Amino acid sequence: MHDHSPLNDAPIRKRRKGIYVLPNLVTLAALFGGFYAIVMAMNGRFDLATVGVFCAMVLDSLDGRVARMTHTQSAFGEQMDSLADMVSFGAAPALIAYEWSLKGLGRWGWIAAFVYCACAALRLARFNVNTGVVDKRWFQGLPSPAAAALVAGFIWLMTDWGRRGADVWYLSWTQITWITFFFTLYAGLSMVTNAPFYSFKDMQIRKSVPFATLVLIALGIAVINIHPPTVLFCLFVLYGLSGYAIYAWRKAKGQPVSMISISTDEPDERGLHE
Repeated sequence: MHDHSPLNDAPIRKRRKGIYVLPNLVTLAALFGGFYAIVMAMNGRFDLATVGVFCAMVLDSLDGRVARMTHTQSAFGEQMDSLADMVSFGAAPALIAYEWSLKGLGRWGWIAAFVYCACAALRLARFNVNTGVVDKRWFQGLPSPAAAALVAGFIWLMTDWGRRGADVWYLSWTQITWITFFFTLYAGLSMVTNAPFYSFKDMQIRKSVPFATLVLIALGIAVINIHPPTVLFCLFVLYGLSGYAIYAWRKAKGQPVSMISISTDEPDERGLHE
């Protein structure tokens, strides 16, 4: 005999798709960093504005790892991360640069800021579309947090030197403004190039490392503490040039320069940026 009890005939309920709190909380904190940077720039506190961008960078590097470690990846989290990145690394650096000096260039100033903002949107959209086909070891174009670091890092460096009363290499304010214009355009256009930038995603932090590696890390931290604005800005400038150097080296060697992966493996942090 078959049991036709109401319990057996009841339809099976599908599990509701929830929103995971922990990774999205980190993403919201990164979004707050970008929003805080914009507000501080509007109030003329450019030192705090650049700190907000760098705090958003640190938090943005954590949300994907938190989601993967806690097995809380979701499509909602991916979209949330993209939107937060657009604010923190797209709109915020462009507005900070414009309020700090670019508005003194008139039309050219807001055009440079818009080009950066538009390129950030294009870069993030391309990243989402090409997530499954780009080699996870490389970024196709300069990642948006690194582009934001170029712009915000230069402003942080100049602001810090101005606060210390430094001569800033005897540069006039007009010269500094045009340098800002150059960095803004360079960072923006670099985001939409095909130059390969190393992603550091194939580094396994859970694996054991030689003792010398820890010594080098300690030395690196010590060097950064000599003068964080200068050291960090120089590091991001080197990273911002590295993609073109790798592109030229691969081109000279006759190697493929496209970062489109020939395998079907998707990156470890699918949909979660830089």
